[in-house]
Amino acid sequence: MSSKKKSAELSLGTPGATSLMVIFAVLCLAVFSVLTLSTVLADSRLEATANKSVTAYYRADAAAEEALAELRANGEEGLHEYSVPVSDTQRLDVRVRLTGEEYEVFRWQLVNSEKWTADDSLEVWSGE
Repeated sequence: MSSKKKSAELSLGTPGATSLMVIFAVLCLAVFSVLTLSTVLADSRLEATANKSVTAYYRADAAAEEALAELRANGEEGLHEYSVPVSDTQRLDVRVRLTGEEYEVFRWQLVNSEKWTADDSLEVWSGE
């Protein structure tokens, strides 16, 4: 009879190991849920930033179209250049030639309005 008891005890295993595996699984699920939440929040911030920049661009584009329509309505012929601000750091540059009822667009470009400066605050090994 003792052999039956021994085999039953061996098949159950130690209760401590099972508890540790359950705790480990719960911790893994908790970590994955926190990582998922942080990813969703980062994606939400990125979406808001992209939405803001796209909206600003299309507002500037509409304003540039209105300026072109006004130039055409006034019958002003010749080469015209103007800029429409998009944000604090960007503008929409337009260059167009009007001849009668027709017009030709030479430039309709989003450009940086601030001069770019390199960030030299981080010392990088030059290889020597």
